Amino acid sequence: MTGVEVVGVAADEDGLRLDRWFYRHYPEVTHGLLERWLRLGWVRIDGRRVKAGERLIAGQQVRVPPRGEDTAAAKRPVAKRPPVAEADAKALRGSILHMDDTVIVIDKPAGLAVQGGSMVHRHVDAMLEALSFGGERPRLVHRLDKDTSGVLLLARTVSAAAQLTAAFRNKLVRKLYWAIVVGVPEVASGRISLPLVKRRTADGERMVVDEATGDVAVTTYRVVDRAGRRAAWLALEPVTGRTHQLRVHCAALDAPILGDRKYGGDGARLAGAELDTRLHLLARRIQFPHPDGGEVSVLAPLPPFMRETWSYLGFAAGHPLGDSDLPPTAASSSGRTPGKGQWPRPAGQRLLPRRADTERKRKG
Repeated sequence: MTGVEVVGVAADEDGLRLDRWFYRHYPEVTHGLLERWLRLGWVRIDGRRVKAGERLIAGQQVRVPPRGEDTAAAKRPVAKRPPVAEADAKALRGSILHMDDTVIVIDKPAGLAVQGGSMVHRHVDAMLEALSFGGERPRLVHRLDKDTSGVLLLARTVSAAAQLTAAFRNKLVRKLYWAIVVGVPEVASGRISLPLVKRRTADGERMVVDEATGDVAVTTYRVVDRAGRRAAWLALEPVTGRTHQLRVHCAALDAPILGDRKYGGDGARLAGAELDTRLHLLARRIQFPHPDGGEVSVLAPLPPFMRETWSYLGFAAGHPLGDSDLPPTAASSSGRTPGKGQWPRPAGQRLLPRRADTERKRKG
């Protein structure tokens, strides 16, 4: 069959249903037509037959048949994207930290979602037309939580999106985060390996530690500076990329991120301090292999509300430990991800890294 396309699943499409993926990429293809193609085996994922409800995995290859008379006969009206508000377009262009012919890196503000969802209509994905600059509409290749600020990488071409997605999948992209936490971790630097799973609780959905059924979640961290025993500045590097991973892992250190009421409750406040209540988590740096060759590293500055907190606590943003690389982990040095349950602990034990997984460097 001529005219067949093979399209890679982007990082931000991980977990998306196949029918929703088609609607996003090929809005002219009706659900009925997609079902017909699936029955005939014309649509496949990595060469195998699937159903419309199949959940996609980043990096998979979707076979898409030619779209000609079938799609014309379906006559589905193609929904047009609403125009980007001028204020949003101006703000998005003003947030560019790096841009070349292949990629764009922006500084996403806290409070702005990356993608839409239930009752979320204002998000980065809806504004990307403002960054076309006469070329293709940029594509998301990874995500940040709504409440996290900092570096967000975009691909300007289909080819770049495929290469960057592969780089994320193969753990060739490194991300460094800064956080202010309430309290100070007992161990000054180390590695946290706690499996996470999403659960519905009385307070809504949240990620919880579950060593029996959770997905592997690994984070390395370092205490950069501290304000007595009240608070600390952490540098964090996620080896895996689970939802809310850094937030749950910091709470597991008995040091919740400042402003993280979801996982820290009242313990995520500094008593007696009139500080901004937003989440103090910054995607500080992203380092990635450029699709055109070489490696690029981009830094995001502290947003104003976090700058004020740094100043209040007496932290200097130029601290040499802030941007220095964290120690490599077994996962990053071997290229393999550790298995589940690497850190069993007795019931009631504090969630601190195992001694063998730390640098054994105590705070002096």
